[in-house]
Amino acid sequence: MSRIATIARRTFLIGAATVAGGVAIGYVAYQRSPKNPLLDGLGQGQSTLNPYVRIDADGVTLITPRADLGQGATSIQAALIAEEMDLAWGQFKTEPGAPSAAYYNGKVSAETFPIAAASDSFGAQLGRKMGDVMGKLMGLQLTGGSSTVSDAFDKLRVAGAVARQMLLAAAAQQSGVPLSQLKTRDGHVILPDGKALSYAQLGATAALISPPSSVALKPADQWRYLGKPMQRLDILAKSTGTAVYGIDLRIAGMVYATVKTNPRLGGAVQSFDAALAEKAAGVIKVVSVPGGFGVIADNTWRAFQAAALVKTQWGPAPYPASSEALFASVANSFDEAHRDSRNRDDGALEVALKTAGSAVLQAQYRVPYLAHAPLEPMNAVVQLKDGRLDIWTGTQIPRFLVAAAAKLTGLAEDHIHLHAQISGGSFGRRLEDDYVRQAIALAMAHPGVPIKMTWTREEDMTHDFPRPMAVARMRGSVKDGQVHAYDLAIASPSVSASQSGRLNLPMPGPDISIVAGAWDQPFAIPHYRVTGYRAPASVPVSSWRSVGASGNGFLHECFFDELIQAAGADALAERLRLCSHEPSRRVLQAVGEMSSWNTPLPKGRGRGLAFTLSFGVPVAEVIEVTSTAKGIQIDKVFVACEVGKVLDPVNFESQVQGGVIWGLGHAINCEITYADGVPQQTNFDAFEGLRLNQTPQIQVRALQTTNEVKGIGEPSVPPAAPALANAIFAATGKRIRELPLNKFVAFV
Repeated sequence: MSRIATIARRTFLIGAATVAGGVAIGYVAYQRSPKNPLLDGLGQGQSTLNPYVRIDADGVTLITPRADLGQGATSIQAALIAEEMDLAWGQFKTEPGAPSAAYYNGKVSAETFPIAAASDSFGAQLGRKMGDVMGKLMGLQLTGGSSTVSDAFDKLRVAGAVARQMLLAAAAQQSGVPLSQLKTRDGHVILPDGKALSYAQLGATAALISPPSSVALKPADQWRYLGKPMQRLDILAKSTGTAVYGIDLRIAGMVYATVKTNPRLGGAVQSFDAALAEKAAGVIKVVSVPGGFGVIADNTWRAFQAAALVKTQWGPAPYPASSEALFASVANSFDEAHRDSRNRDDGALEVALKTAGSAVLQAQYRVPYLAHAPLEPMNAVVQLKDGRLDIWTGTQIPRFLVAAAAKLTGLAEDHIHLHAQISGGSFGRRLEDDYVRQAIALAMAHPGVPIKMTWTREEDMTHDFPRPMAVARMRGSVKDGQVHAYDLAIASPSVSASQSGRLNLPMPGPDISIVAGAWDQPFAIPHYRVTGYRAPASVPVSSWRSVGASGNGFLHECFFDELIQAAGADALAERLRLCSHEPSRRVLQAVGEMSSWNTPLPKGRGRGLAFTLSFGVPVAEVIEVTSTAKGIQIDKVFVACEVGKVLDPVNFESQVQGGVIWGLGHAINCEITYADGVPQQTNFDAFEGLRLNQTPQIQVRALQTTNEVKGIGEPSVPPAAPALANAIFAATGKRIRELPLNKFVAFV
């Protein structure tokens, strides 16, 4: 093999510097590129063309490194590669791949910068590019922030296109036929005489060929898969109950375990007495873990039963012990000492409010802590044997997890092998590594065999890192039938500081998540200010589906609705008048058309409108409700959004509808409250999702009027709660300023 071929195979990704047409994809723009991680694990007869493609005698395996948490990430990543590589759908295998800097996420970092989503200025473009640079330099392999599709759209298509070009070159070399006379179809190179050479036959030769320096991508009108309804690769297994999640794993010689730690997060264990547990049937060992203990047994149920026999003395909570004390701590943070950001300060707000006099409208809103509560509780299988650590689990942070494991065990990272699993939900929970750390502690105490550690549902609920509570104080005024001034102040603990601290990451500057979904809304209110206040750290908190925007959509849009109502204006017409971003304007117009906004409703029925721009995606929702003798009935939901190109219409609609259902269920029913420092909701009976009989008709429209590609896993969540609250006001005249809504009204 020539030296140039060796270098080409070891470079990051594809070696392609540009896409035909001159659009730089930037892989060679930075100082150096990580090597292809597939090279280290190649078996006999296997070859790799780039970090996303491995070929052997059985065919092609595509690497899909973003975690599949139920959102269809594996299928869409595979489709991006398969489209350009000319593979038949399902004619390939998929694997998540080993953790590697080659799989860095260049989009998610930019979400931490104070860049208005509606801005296309030079500074905004530079900031987004710097996010990509930071992601690469850090090797930030992370799934989150609705970034999978937007980050992968160019990378994976180019990976597939370059692999195809290398296979074509290999076929020309083997057959002697000029490259210009060759075509590809369904995993084969087709010769002029009709003979087909499979990619499996060509892989070894292709691996010796230098990747092209530029490559042409298929125009959209030639796409076979993208933009068209696809059958997700996992749909059959998930529909028949044969999909294997982390919690389903069985490995020869496996033992089973569970862990219990102080339900006051961060609190110590003062003592535990395991005498009864150690005598229980099936128990192998009871061991100490940080903050508590673990029980290893011959099956999970016996581990659960034995853990309940352990007598414990837990230490106090390192934060205010009750929900009201926690809310008071947040509410006391509206001062200059706690001011974190003021990225929006248009006009002369104080002057405008002063001249408004007694007509100033004021309000205070609150949103509670919320658990992630995925259906699959936290679990991991870990084996420490002969200087090697193997971990089987679902995770959104594979490289962080490996680094943590290395620090805990003292092993070099190349002796730690993570086998990423599909997850039964996450909603941000698997951006943490606490459960894996516990499993590693068990493996260190009982090496040599695989240990399957599973949390009980109660452990999962009480040891979540929840979405933070927030308090908002608003002031505003109207003039001449229009919204004139809007002052929004939001106080909340910092998700970024809490999460970054656990991951040993720096947290410089303000936390944009405190004001996300509020500060950069595209409305040209003459006097408009949004201020974020960082409340003192208390309960450890984490990213939750749509992060800060999840609560801020409610805070911003409900008071905006109050101001519009005080002005005597129409909720849609006034938003359209003030909207300063054309894609957002089109979204508002679309949802008005979908919902027949201007048609009257009978008495006792109401429509509510809310809009939130989050993760770069403008989403408007209208909800219709009926006030019945038994309570509020949700009749219909209309959703319009702009994500640019929709790559899978079926999954797109499912994601939008799922986000609405998620948002409504939590808005109606859910909160995490604390007594004596302990979460009071320990199972789904006390943290109830939207019931099937409560689920309304949900009509979705994607505008696709821009050329961008955005993610949709989270953006439909933030407008759901305010649209419902605004609809309840329209139907009943009752203005609700706190979640969950069931504290104030009943629901059918």
